Amino acid sequence: MGLKSSERFVVVIGVVFLTTVSLLSLFLLPSSGTDEYLRGEHIVPHVRDMDSRRVLQEQQAAELRRKAEEAGIVAPPIPKPEVAAGDDNEARRVTVKQMTKFAWDSYRKYAWGSNELRPVSKTGHSASVFGMGDMGATIVDSIDTLWIMGLKEEYGQARDWIKHNLDFSKTAKGDLSVFETNIRFVGGLLSIYALTNDKMYLEKAEGIAKLLLPAFDTPTGIPYALVNVATGSAKNYGWASGQSSILSEFGSLQLEFDYLSHVTGNKIFSDKITRIRDFLTQMEKPSGLYPLYLNPKTGKWGSLDHSIGALGDSFFEYLLKHWLITGKTDERTKKEYDAAVFAMEKKMLYKSQQHGLWYFANLHGSRVEHKMEHLACFCGGMFALHAANENNTTVSAHYMELAENIAHTCHESYARTATGLGPEAFRFTNDLEAKAVSVNEKYYILRPEVVETWFYLWRTTRQAKYRDWAWDVVQALEKYAKVEGGYSGVRDVYSIPVDHDDVQQSFLLAELFKYLYLIFSDDDVLPLNAWVFNTEAHPLPIRRI
Repeated sequence: MGLKSSERFVVVIGVVFLTTVSLLSLFLLPSSGTDEYLRGEHIVPHVRDMDSRRVLQEQQAAELRRKAEEAGIVAPPIPKPEVAAGDDNEARRVTVKQMTKFAWDSYRKYAWGSNELRPVSKTGHSASVFGMGDMGATIVDSIDTLWIMGLKEEYGQARDWIKHNLDFSKTAKGDLSVFETNIRFVGGLLSIYALTNDKMYLEKAEGIAKLLLPAFDTPTGIPYALVNVATGSAKNYGWASGQSSILSEFGSLQLEFDYLSHVTGNKIFSDKITRIRDFLTQMEKPSGLYPLYLNPKTGKWGSLDHSIGALGDSFFEYLLKHWLITGKTDERTKKEYDAAVFAMEKKMLYKSQQHGLWYFANLHGSRVEHKMEHLACFCGGMFALHAANENNTTVSAHYMELAENIAHTCHESYARTATGLGPEAFRFTNDLEAKAVSVNEKYYILRPEVVETWFYLWRTTRQAKYRDWAWDVVQALEKYAKVEGGYSGVRDVYSIPVDHDDVQQSFLLAELFKYLYLIFSDDDVLPLNAWVFNTEAHPLPIRRI
């Protein structure tokens, strides 16, 4: 039986309304229920099942459309919600999620339990920083990313492996990097503990951190770079300026160790950090700058090299972030950060001659090396985070200007390559700017620092160009880094076809894909007033005082 005219009208209205609601929900609702855990609070006990709601809405709309068709009614077209050209962030986020799943599935298929993947050879890989054992670095480094993206099956795979197989007393062999073990393993486990409140992760993190403690047994409390967890022996790299400890390494422990003491009640970890900080506070800083090398036995600086890139970078990052993670109560680290940044601006900040690109040079004694590293590009994000939390409006504006200019310079280093991916380092001369020169500067190993800075700039300025630049990187990764067995670094970003280095770094999933996903997400997914990211992009909660 056909429908009455009044019934037909109701059906049409129903079709229009429910279809519109369905379409809008696809754009406005979060892609996964797990997002609820991340929206401004440490732990949220319940998760809305948004997928079920969408399915119900679509079924209801489909039923109304069917009835309308039976009655011979053609419903008016429903306008798609307007999306600015090149700004379909729902689709972009889905793409990054798919890329993450592909990288994870490739690792699981070809290198499960290994530290990293060789995606061309389709075998496992391990860098020297992991010693000589297979400890599943990619699994631990990736698990919070899997959780944040709502990749539930993959998260379950990671959790199961960590629960049953992560045991450094059995798998760790040789000398481990204290720094890398802390930021990837301890930081990764503490982050997923903070996100899930699953105490299994906390127990694993504490167990690994305890194995690092012999490295702190020095006359100054400045830890060695390497520790053998089987023997308890520790040492520094032979190449590090008379076997010194490295600034970025001993200076990038406090977020993880302080948080670990906070949640376990075991002060041994925070006490180690306090001793490092006390020692550094009384040290003389030449021209206000922190040299990259410090001898843990004599307590004297090594060679007077200075950089905001390799060997220096995260030391400065952690000064700012420790102030933030303590709810801005740690005034000492904020003062030390302010003084350090002021000195670097005065001595190391330059503008290129051709187009006025801002960059931080490296110092070797009194010699200036006009080179900026990909690693140093993180600092644009650091300055943006500083600006967003600075009460003095003049100071805030100054550091936001610095942040935006560094972000622009680092974008230029990408834009001037054939692949759209950035080199490991780039130089500035009378006739050259933002380009690599030597072979060992032209490679790209899936580093995240440039996208990291764009993420912070997007969150703090709302300028769409940062999302667009990030999308350009997504497309470049798909075109030049993706291979049959995963994602690989490339040896020369200026040359096509590319030559792959055959390594899928664990920080691809820990950092790069996470920042790409977040830059296309709403601001209340891991809001910056509730979470602080460690230098491996593992979020830790800000303490509420």
